[in-house]
Amino acid sequence: MMCADIPDYESHTIIHDGLKRTYLVHFPKNMDKKSRRPLIIALHGGLGNGKRMMELTSYKFNELSDKENFIVVYPDGIGKNWNDGRKNMPGRYKAHNRNIDDVGFISTLIDTMVNYYNVDSTRVFVTGMSNGAIMSQRLAIELSDKIAAAAPVCGNIPEDLESTPKNAVAMMIINGTKDPLVPYDGGYVHFGKKKLGKVCSTDESIKFWVKHNQVKTDPVTTKIENINISDSCNIEKTTYFTPCNCKNVVLISVKNGGHTWPGGKQYLGKKLIGNTNRDIDACQVIWDFFNVQFVSLYD
Repeated sequence: MMCADIPDYESHTIIHDGLKRTYLVHFPKNMDKKSRRPLIIALHGGLGNGKRMMELTSYKFNELSDKENFIVVYPDGIGKNWNDGRKNMPGRYKAHNRNIDDVGFISTLIDTMVNYYNVDSTRVFVTGMSNGAIMSQRLAIELSDKIAAAAPVCGNIPEDLESTPKNAVAMMIINGTKDPLVPYDGGYVHFGKKKLGKVCSTDESIKFWVKHNQVKTDPVTTKIENINISDSCNIEKTTYFTPCNCKNVVLISVKNGGHTWPGGKQYLGKKLIGNTNRDIDACQVIWDFFNVQFVSLYD
């Protein structure tokens, strides 16, 4: 249930490719309408929607928006799914089987926010959970001219995706090593007994971005303090620094973590989705990553 002091949001609609596309927007309180501001696009998981993405993250992106003066958009996928580039999906997954142009939709959405809401086109960021995380990977690859940084949670690069990014994109991947749905080591995505296309491994996904962003230095690995031992998991952070410190590649490996958003809602039982880490707040970590990339770029 949303508390009385939680910032509210607006429902918006645009038409793309002949389809009515919907999304929720949270504007920061006391927004300075004259200055350009960052945009975070937060993509829901399979069978979800924008509202559920807000709930999964416990509305923390909205709270950060008010504090840091950025806009958050929560788009809705067609049939509660995103066409993230996986192939051979079951018939009920409309976005995939109807080849819905979700890349074009997000591109149009970005243009709308830049043109009408004074978004800084150099500070457009994308994150997502599960299906939304895999979609974030696809967007970072196919819209690298519009997206500065991405932070997928529980999602790697789809194995069938053949596109190549034009530009470097800062990338932070947050994956649980015991994710029962989207395998950390790659292979078929599972929902129950159903096979839902293949993804690359976490290691392969990181190596893809390290190579593309032309990282030449050795990675730096640190262990995050295990402040909550009751969550049965801990975190190791590995950073590949670029010379400008603005297109870094980061892996947040949640050891024994499940198909969950760190610091977020335990939306299903542990037997189904695994452990939720409580050592970090993924929303805060993601915003810090996005913000640092931009600050470094202009230092």
